[in-house]
Amino acid sequence: MPQTRLSMRKTTEILRLHFERGLGINAISRSISVSTSTVSGCLGRARAAGIGWPLPAGMTEPDLEAKLYPPRVGSRSERASPDFACIHRELRRKGVTLQLLWEEYKQNYPEDGYQYSRFCEQYARWRQKLDVVMRQHHRAGEKMFTDFSGDGRMITDPETGQTWEAQLFVAVLGASGYTYAELFNSQQLPCWIDGHIHAFEFFQGVAEITVPDNTQTAVKHPCNYEPDLNPTFLELARHYGTVVIPARIRKPRDKAKVENAVLIAQRWILAALRNHVFFSLSEANRAVADKLREFNDRPFQLLETSRRTLYETLDRPALLPLPTQRYELAEWSQPRVNIDYHVDVHRHFYSVPYTLVHNQVEARTTTQTVEIFFKGSRIASHPRSYQKGGCTTLREHMPKAHQKYLEWTPSRLLNWAAKTGPATASLLEKIMTAKPHPEQGYRACLGVLRLEKSYGATRLEAACNRALLIGAPSYKSVKSILKTGLESQPVAGDAPRDTPTAGDHENLRGPQYYQ
Repeated sequence: MPQTRLSMRKTTEILRLHFERGLGINAISRSISVSTSTVSGCLGRARAAGIGWPLPAGMTEPDLEAKLYPPRVGSRSERASPDFACIHRELRRKGVTLQLLWEEYKQNYPEDGYQYSRFCEQYARWRQKLDVVMRQHHRAGEKMFTDFSGDGRMITDPETGQTWEAQLFVAVLGASGYTYAELFNSQQLPCWIDGHIHAFEFFQGVAEITVPDNTQTAVKHPCNYEPDLNPTFLELARHYGTVVIPARIRKPRDKAKVENAVLIAQRWILAALRNHVFFSLSEANRAVADKLREFNDRPFQLLETSRRTLYETLDRPALLPLPTQRYELAEWSQPRVNIDYHVDVHRHFYSVPYTLVHNQVEARTTTQTVEIFFKGSRIASHPRSYQKGGCTTLREHMPKAHQKYLEWTPSRLLNWAAKTGPATASLLEKIMTAKPHPEQGYRACLGVLRLEKSYGATRLEAACNRALLIGAPSYKSVKSILKTGLESQPVAGDAPRDTPTAGDHENLRGPQYYQ
């Protein structure tokens, strides 16, 4: 069989679920959405390499990949395909199992036959074509289903009279049907995360498996076979110790429990409140909580019990405990390191080690911090700043000298600017002089030089000259002058003493600095 190489994120999740959570191969396969043979092979490689969980201190993703997937030379051998139609008929006989049928199959094909995990995987794929419907039975504390309702509730602004639609989030436990519902401003990621946090706290515990729909807030790239979970949602699951197994695309039976709960919530909560006028989200949620309490206490039609009673006796004792601290929402992005060794995160610029120039990194952002990761390792951490266009720099990220392998240097920028004119070169020198280190001005300098594409070298030189004369040497000033056509207008009053070609100003480092 060919070697199946997983991403290191999926590989580490397999190791965590197996060694920390104690899940079996089938459960991990469904959670990670890879075949059981791939899970089994990954765990086999980990055992052979002596790797467990947590990973050894200091082990990076490249180190893990090198240990689990060393280069291998070999060719794929031919396999004897089982007669799955015959196997399917035999399984209907009393006492016949897949294990027994596989052993009989291996007796006929001892060398070329599939191993048991691969045999089961192939049969499962063949059986799916039959569209066999199986009734789902949920074990206590096993699953929590979550989704947003297609219908919401209108909220009226008391000042303007305008209305907007709040979105209904619904979570339901599989065994008891105990339900949680809450209205949110939208279906965006922060509301999706808060909905799950509030549901866990409402249930006073965490189900082993969380089954969301394939919404983009839960699944980054929906796929029947290998969906990529949203990094923030995956981080939430790890924090609470649950396993995320998204419902399959266009498979409504996978989430029948929550679909039914959404339908009932619409009937018994939203419909019951249809004649009420709410002037705030909090007011509407108080009414929803009252109706939700009635709904969970309402007896079943065919059973002499209620959802709350089943929850108290079945789900609640089996739920995993809540962590000591509530999860803090973190957003993930993938910025690229600019030539000034800073990354743009929510329009603020944070420094990383200058050796990562041009590399793509991952940024984890909370309300308090911004963490930067490269190949799974944290390489920078900053207090979060909400200053748009601002810059946060750590001194240890700066280069000690102008390294020969850096693509840009102050002298190269000044030489480029000199081709446009002396005023342009002088303006760029002032921009870099104003920074603690010249590289921090690279972004603005490149912005100035790129204006030549839109306005031409003559106009850019004139605009830089005017910006120097009025004491505003910055990218925004030059762009504004060009945009309004002021570069050809005379400057009111006397020109400053330091002309664009002056090189003796006390704040200018001089050309010798850049050699």
